[in-house]
Amino acid sequence: MKRFAWTAPTLMCFALAPLALATGLPARADSADDLPPPNTVRVGLYDVMYHVHAEELSGPYVPPGVGLDVQDVQTVYLAYVRQFFHHLDLELALGVPPLTKTVGRGPARLGSVRFNGEIISTARWFAPSLVANYVFLSPEHRLRPYLGVGINYTSFYDRESTAIGNAASGGPTRLSLSSSVGPVGTVGVTYRIDRRWSLYASYSFSEVQTNLVADTAGVIRTTHVSFGPQALIVAGGFSF
Repeated sequence: MKRFAWTAPTLMCFALAPLALATGLPARADSADDLPPPNTVRVGLYDVMYHVHAEELSGPYVPPGVGLDVQDVQTVYLAYVRQFFHHLDLELALGVPPLTKTVGRGPARLGSVRFNGEIISTARWFAPSLVANYVFLSPEHRLRPYLGVGINYTSFYDRESTAIGNAASGGPTRLSLSSSVGPVGTVGVTYRIDRRWSLYASYSFSEVQTNLVADTAGVIRTTHVSFGPQALIVAGGFSF
């Protein structure tokens, strides 16, 4: 399990900084005509933090204690949001698939090959989420918190073993990662600047699990990985 000095409340304080800049605006809209249209596109930044739990790698010629970890990533956040009622939004959230780097955990070396802390493989994630958000307060309020629950689908592609990964495995290695379906939850806040433009900040967590299979010239090694990603999102939105 990875440990982080930054806590979720601290991260949310930083995420809310752009909203604080807009506090000079009125807290409520002047009239119903100022309320936003039902469709919104959002663009912003994902800061993804992984809390990895991986079983020890199993298979031929694997010494005890060999595991892995994943480096945190940042990528572009994209979303389409449809308002069905004043308090209910449906959000389809995407991100530009990030290049995620896996590092070795365990012995400092496997034979003569450096292992612990070295990048042993890379992969890209396609991970859309569909989330239903309950938005608090009436729509005349400019600042509105929300809670969301939904489902996430994750597919891995462009899977590559690095030169160090190949050396540690004993030769060129082909990687396979199973797709994942799991729950996602979100807590956030939106600040409406005017009828068309808004700012958003949220903190989300999801469950992503996969079975990793490494094939080195027919020698198979496997492990099960739970990534536990948590994401801080800061974004702007345009309604139409």
